Amino acid sequence: MLIMAIDSVVARQRVEDLDAAVPFYEKLTGSTATRFAFAGVNLASVGPFLLFAGPDEAVQRVAGVAATLAVSNLDTAVEEAEAGGAEIVMPIQPTPNGRRAVLRHPHGGVFEYVGP
Repeated sequence: MLIMAIDSVVARQRVEDLDAAVPFYEKLTGSTATRFAFAGVNLASVGPFLLFAGPDEAVQRVAGVAATLAVSNLDTAVEEAEAGGAEIVMPIQPTPNGRRAVLRHPHGGVFEYVGP
């Protein structure tokens, strides 16, 4: 039985123009965007949304993930998900905002897990 907890879910949204999209999501959420770049993609975290833009080749690596799942213990979450039948697509690695792993759940969904 899995015992890990998902602390929050972040919806991912590709946008053509990050500068044009951010003000809408800031007003919608009442949050200020945090911008960063990762693997050739420009991103903005705004409340429960992760907006991203960039060249097709770079964006395709990000676009195939349905959502980002924040967990309090990344190592445990990955171990428990794998024990439950998930496949590790990308093992745990450092990012500008912590650590991440990408897993394919047993029923096909691909999710990014982030945490300390």
